[in-house]
Amino acid sequence: MARVYMYADETGDLGYGSDAPYFGIGTATYRGEHSQALWAGLELRTQLEAKGVRVQHGLHAKNDSRSTRNAMFDVIAHQAPRFDTTFLYKENAYARVQQRGPVYLYQQAIYLHFKEILRQVSCAGDEVFVIAGHLQTNAKRAASYQAVRAVCSQIATDRTVVPCVWDAPSSWGIQVADYGLWSTQRVLLGRTSPWHVRCVEPTLKSVFKPWGTP
Repeated sequence: MARVYMYADETGDLGYGSDAPYFGIGTATYRGEHSQALWAGLELRTQLEAKGVRVQHGLHAKNDSRSTRNAMFDVIAHQAPRFDTTFLYKENAYARVQQRGPVYLYQQAIYLHFKEILRQVSCAGDEVFVIAGHLQTNAKRAASYQAVRAVCSQIATDRTVVPCVWDAPSSWGIQVADYGLWSTQRVLLGRTSPWHVRCVEPTLKSVFKPWGTP
């Protein structure tokens, strides 16, 4: 039996009428003990603070400066976790899916991602920790935990799956997942990510688009 740690984050707006065409889920997976990776995350944050960069809320690719991204991607390239992504093209959602609201969209993304990837990164008898970041709004936090819990209970048959929904700043792995997902989304949308080829693509195993593309 092994322990597998799947850190997950989300990107895009849950609203169907927004400018964001996709809602995405991304994971960074570490198999087994990875304390050195966690230590490297702490070292990076303290080194950034020593340079005058405030990271009291952790690292977030969308908001971080270019120099901070450079430093973060260097650490990611060294750690080389497995990255997987799922992007739902919202315009192609069935009307009945849209009618069920934003939390259901989140649950669909979680389910479609994990039902495939969980079995690729773990074996029968393994203990898998699914560590997902909270949704942004307080009103959706309880709902997001229930969504992750429900999906994990559906998938867990011959292995133990433990759902954990945490604040992203408390988890190095969620911040790594955020960076991998951010970079992959930029490439998907035809934008630039100068770090992608060197730091993400070598261990990016999937870019799943079950609802198609524009």
